[in-house]
Amino acid sequence: MSAVNTDYSTMVRRCLLTFKPFRIFVAGIGFFSLCFLMTSLGGQFSAKRPGDTPFTMRAEVLGGPESRGGLRKISDMLEVIMKRMDTLSKLGNTTTDSHRLDELSSALDRIQPIGLVERIQAIAQNMSDMAVRVEQILQRSMATNRGKDGTTGQCEVPKDPHYPDCPSKVDWMRARWTSDPCYAFYGVDGSDCSFLIYLSEVEWFCPPLTWRNQTSTPTHKPFPKRQAAFRSDIGALLEQVGTGKESLSFMKRRMRRLAAQWASAARRLHDSLRSQWREQKRILVHVGFLTEESGDVFSPKVLKGGPLGEMVQWADILTALHVLGHNLKISVSLKELQGFLGVPPGRGSCPLTGPLPFDLIYTDYHGLQQMRQHMGLSLRKHKCHIRVIDTFGTEPAYNHEDYATLHGYRTNWGYWNLNCRQYMTMFPHTPDNSFMGFVAEELNDTERLSIQRNKVDSMAVVYGKEASMWKLQGKERFLAILHRYMDIHGTVYYETQRPPEVPAFVKNHGLLPQQELQQLLRKAKLFIGFGFPYEGPAPLEAIANGCIFLQPKFKPSHSSLNHEFFRGKPTSRQVSSQHPYAEQYIGRPHVITVDFNNSQEFESAIRDIMRTKVEPYLPYEYTCEGMLERVHAYIQNQEFCAPEAPFPSANASSSWPGSPPSPFVLLPNSSALAWASNITPPSWPPLSALRLLASLEGQSCIDACQSAGLICEPAFYRFINIKEAFSGLEVQCEGVEAEINHIFPAFSVENSECGLQKDPLLFSCAGANTKYHRLCPCRDYRKGQVALCRDCL
Repeated sequence: MSAVNTDYSTMVRRCLLTFKPFRIFVAGIGFFSLCFLMTSLGGQFSAKRPGDTPFTMRAEVLGGPESRGGLRKISDMLEVIMKRMDTLSKLGNTTTDSHRLDELSSALDRIQPIGLVERIQAIAQNMSDMAVRVEQILQRSMATNRGKDGTTGQCEVPKDPHYPDCPSKVDWMRARWTSDPCYAFYGVDGSDCSFLIYLSEVEWFCPPLTWRNQTSTPTHKPFPKRQAAFRSDIGALLEQVGTGKESLSFMKRRMRRLAAQWASAARRLHDSLRSQWREQKRILVHVGFLTEESGDVFSPKVLKGGPLGEMVQWADILTALHVLGHNLKISVSLKELQGFLGVPPGRGSCPLTGPLPFDLIYTDYHGLQQMRQHMGLSLRKHKCHIRVIDTFGTEPAYNHEDYATLHGYRTNWGYWNLNCRQYMTMFPHTPDNSFMGFVAEELNDTERLSIQRNKVDSMAVVYGKEASMWKLQGKERFLAILHRYMDIHGTVYYETQRPPEVPAFVKNHGLLPQQELQQLLRKAKLFIGFGFPYEGPAPLEAIANGCIFLQPKFKPSHSSLNHEFFRGKPTSRQVSSQHPYAEQYIGRPHVITVDFNNSQEFESAIRDIMRTKVEPYLPYEYTCEGMLERVHAYIQNQEFCAPEAPFPSANASSSWPGSPPSPFVLLPNSSALAWASNITPPSWPPLSALRLLASLEGQSCIDACQSAGLICEPAFYRFINIKEAFSGLEVQCEGVEAEINHIFPAFSVENSECGLQKDPLLFSCAGANTKYHRLCPCRDYRKGQVALCRDCL
C-alpha cells in the first residue's frame, strides 16, 4: 500500500511540475467553450469595442433556446472544472504523509499561475451572467411579439401631431440601433415594434402604444421626505471620502482640523433657526477634476506646491453638506458616477434606468462633461438638479449656447443653457451666479492675544509656493525695496537644490504643512502677492492670522480679452488686482493694493504697513457658520426644476396701486424704486429686498448696484422685465420691443428706444453697452454675507 501511495504521489508531483496536461486541459476547455458559444449564438457577436474585456457580453447578442442551453452547458462545465480542482486541492488536507504533502503544496505554490483560480471563477461567473442576460433579452423579445397586432409582427409608425419627431426617430433607430448596446439593454431587437416601445416608454418621442399593457410599466413612488438633523461628528464623512489619492488625504486632513469649528457653527445655526423644519436632501457630489478620466493633474502636485484652492473648497462643501444633515454620496471616479446614477451599459446614448435618485448633484465642469457623455437624454431632463462649482464664474452670454455661438461668446466652457444661478463661485464676484465660497480657520481669544504679542514687524512672507510664480519680470526691483525694510520669507517647494528664481536674501522654508504655515503667518506682519495665483484662499487665511496683504494693481485690468490665463473662460469680468474680493470687500488697513511698477508708490505702501497695527480679521461669510447659513438657504430655497409662473399674471395689474397702475413705488430721497404691490408673488429672495435702478450709459448692473451699496439680484429680473418699470423710472419710450440681447431690459435716451428681454436665460447682471442704460434689479444684503438679503433666512 505504501508503494502505491508513493507511485501516486510521484505521478501527481510530476504532472503538476510539468503542468502540461493541466494547461492542455484548461486550454482545450477554453477553446471548446469559445467555439461552442459562437456557434450556438449564430455568430451574432458584435465587433469588439475599446474597453471590452474578453468575457464581456455585448447587449445586442440574441439567440434562440439553443443559445440559452449552450450558455448553461458552458457554465455547468466550468463549474465541474472548479469542483474537480477543489477536490485536487483537498489532497493537501490528508495527514498520512505530512512530508509529501508539504512537497506537493510547495510545488503547487511554485507553479500555479497568479490568479488562475480567480480567473476561472470569473469566467464561470461571467458565463452565468451572460446566460441570465440572454434569458432576459429573449423574454422581452417574446413578450413584444406576443403583444403585437396580428401575427406578422409588424407595427405601424404613428403620425401624431403631438409627437412630430416620432417618424424621424424611428428612421434613426432603424439605421443606428446597434451603435450603442444600451438599446438592446432596453429590449430593442431591430423590429419597428421594439423601436416604438423604446421611443414611447424609455424616451418620449412617440405616443404610448394602445396594445401595450401599461400596467407593466413600473411606476416609481416619490421618495418620502425626511427632516435633516445637524451633525457634529464627521467620522462617517471621512469614511465616504475614501483613500488612494493625495488630494483626498489633503481634504481629509482639512476636515479633521476644522471639525470642532464646524460642530460649534452647527450648534449656533441650529439655535438661530429655532428648530425650523429642514428637508433632508439626497445629494450626489461628483468631483470631476479628481477623476482619472479627466487627468487628475492636481493630486500629484499636492506635495509639490501645486494649487490647493479647489480642494480646499470641495473639502468645505462636503463638510457643510454633511454637517447640515443631508444624505450624501461621493464620487471621484467615472465608475462610481455611473453606479450612483443608474447608467445603463453602453456608450451613454440612452436615459437612466430609473428616476434620478438625487435631489441635487454638485459637480464641476469636468463632471458636467462626463455626465453628458453617460446620461444621454437624461441630462437634459435632470440638469435642473445640478450645481456647478465654478471658480471664476460663468456669465449668461457665455452660458446660452445659441447666443454664445452667434455673438462670439462661445468658449471651451460655458454653453450649458443652465440657469446661471446654478453655477457656484469661490468668491462673490459674479452676481449672476450663486456664491458657494469656502472657510478660513477662526481664532479663539487666546490665539488672537498670542498673535498680537508675537508679531514681528519686520517680517514678510511671499505668496507663491511654486518656483514658476517667482519668475515675475521686475520682481528684483520691488523685492529689493521691501528687503530694506523687512526680512523676506518664502515657502517655495524644492527637492534637492534651492530654486534659482528665489533671490539669495529670501529665507526659503520649503513647502510647509498647513499648521507650520499658519505659525509662520502668525509671526509675519506682511503677506505679499506677485500677481498670481488669482483669487486663492491664502490671502484670506493670512489676513485671518493678522497679516496685512499687499497686492499688485493691474493696469489695465486682466480679462479674457487681454490675458492668456483668462482666455477661454466663460466670463468678461475685469480683474483689477490679484485678489479683487480682498480689495473691494475688505480693503484698508488689512489689504493694500498698489502699482508695483511704481517704485515710489510701492515704497510708500511699505512705510505705511510698518506703522500700521491690525488685528486678525475674517469676513463672516468665510466662517463655518457663514458658509452653513448660505448653503442652507440655497438648498431650502433655490428651485430650478419647477416652471416659474408667468409675470405679470392676467389679472395682476388690477391690484397694483397708482394711475396708471404699477407694482413699483419711488423710495423717499432716492432715485430707486421698491416693490409696492399688495399681492406679492412668491419669490426668493423676497421682493421686499428689491431696489430697481437705472444704470449710467455704458455701465453694467453689477457696477450700478455696487455704487448704490447694493448687490445685483438676477432672480428679480422677471419682475422688472415689464413696461411699467420704464414708466416708473420716468423713461420716455416711443415703443417697447422684446429682443434676445443680454443687455436687455434697457433703454436708449438718445433714440427713446426701450427693450425687454425675450429669453430668460439671458437675464444678466454683467454686460454693458455704451448705447444703453440698463434696468438693474438690486437688493440689500446681510452684514458680512453678500449672498443673502436681510430677509433671506
